Amino acid sequence: MTLRIIATGGTLDKHYHALAGELTFAETHLPQMLTQARVTVPYIIEPLMLLDSLHMQDADRKKVLAACQLAIESHIVITHGTDTMPETAQVLGAAKLNKTIVLTGAMIPFEMKDSDALFNLGFACAAAQTLPQGVYVAMNGQVFVWDKVQKNKVVGRFEKP
Repeated sequence: MTLRIIATGGTLDKHYHALAGELTFAETHLPQMLTQARVTVPYIIEPLMLLDSLHMQDADRKKVLAACQLAIESHIVITHGTDTMPETAQVLGAAKLNKTIVLTGAMIPFEMKDSDALFNLGFACAAAQTLPQGVYVAMNGQVFVWDKVQKNKVVGRFEKP
């Protein structure tokens, strides 16, 4: 089994730009993260886009769907911003692909102290290998089915509606 890991951006991949004093995108952190997490299952990284999910539009979600449809792998992890992750999960779930697709992200960028990014990525990789076909969100040690998940922005975690 080979995992396809599709990067779409989100907090997980943000970088602190010292001169600008803000979080921006440079390139995906996935190679470093997968090495640090000691992921040994074969994987292919597909950097699709580096986008804050607040800026993700329907056209971007169609690109994510197309990437999943074109993937020869049947086990896919998508790194995604947490603000609109459920919306992208809805698009993928409604497509009823015969694949296991797991979306994950982070509340704190990988580069920053106390980030949840590394754990969430490793957890999503494990989930993608063990769950039946379908679309899921894997965050903070929990797995949610694509049509039964929401982000609680008050407490900063995912939960069932």
